[in-house]
Amino acid sequence: MNSWSAATEEAARSGPLYVVVNASSGHHDGDDERQIMARVFEAAGREFEFLQVENPAQISQIARRAVELAKARRGVVVAAGGDGTINAVASAVLGSGCPFGVLPQGTFNYFGRVNAIPQDTQAAASALLGARISPVQVGQVNGRLFLVNASVGLYPQLLEDREAWKQQFGRSRFVAFFSGMATLLRAHRQLRLHIESAVDTDLRASELRTPTLFVGNNHLQLERVGIDAKHADAVQQGQLVGIVVLPIGTLALYGLMLRGLLGRLGDADNVDSFSFRRLSVTPKGVKRIKVATDGETAWLQTPLVFQVAPESLLLMVPAPAERAEVT
Repeated sequence: MNSWSAATEEAARSGPLYVVVNASSGHHDGDDERQIMARVFEAAGREFEFLQVENPAQISQIARRAVELAKARRGVVVAAGGDGTINAVASAVLGSGCPFGVLPQGTFNYFGRVNAIPQDTQAAASALLGARISPVQVGQVNGRLFLVNASVGLYPQLLEDREAWKQQFGRSRFVAFFSGMATLLRAHRQLRLHIESAVDTDLRASELRTPTLFVGNNHLQLERVGIDAKHADAVQQGQLVGIVVLPIGTLALYGLMLRGLLGRLGDADNVDSFSFRRLSVTPKGVKRIKVATDGETAWLQTPLVFQVAPESLLLMVPAPAERAEVT
């Protein structure tokens, strides 16, 4: 039995689309993308409205406005952008009862790809019109949502440096790679963590030192970097996956980066991965720590609690004939 109402199903099939558009995502020209979406929706006779994000600082406010409109008129909230944009809009949608659509326009688009949503805007818009609700798992850290991953330590710094490089050199996988190389050249400190994890009633506690803790909620990303299949599959079974790197030097970190690109990270002796439903992390000596969620960073109070959100996101997933191959 579905956990959503018949009215929600009807909204997904024929309700107006409230599209939050972040024109700065990926390589796309914002005006061209809006024109493509508009043509597809108009040809199908589907009512729609664009809510343009001019200032990234306003995206949460605009996303909440989209939810208000969708609730009032029994419509669908749609995020058009990269994983960070999708995260911000999903944060407003979660728990609202509104169907959630995605038009991927970022660089990596792991959330769209894992849910078989086409990466081409015209194909994605067409698929959205015939899509149906499929609940998807959401991760949270101290209440902050993540759809793809969350992390502390070195990884958030990599993300911030990557964004600075992209602003200077453009958005591409090559820019992301070389910015990562540059980040690893700089000195970095080890985190001292107290970790308590839970899978059902099995509780475990440990102390460790690591340059970074990574928590995954996307089995495609985990598979691409070579994490053990049993852990990647755990995401599809209501769990999250933690990855920690043992204390190593800069040269060894370069080796891990290369292993990740080759899809062999899980083979490394100095990498440990584990699955869990709830993870409490207490960094020693700090009350606040920088945390990255789906590519966006924020300072959060410690301890950090990573867990599967009690509610699912009511994602609009393409019909079988319009699903993209998961690659």
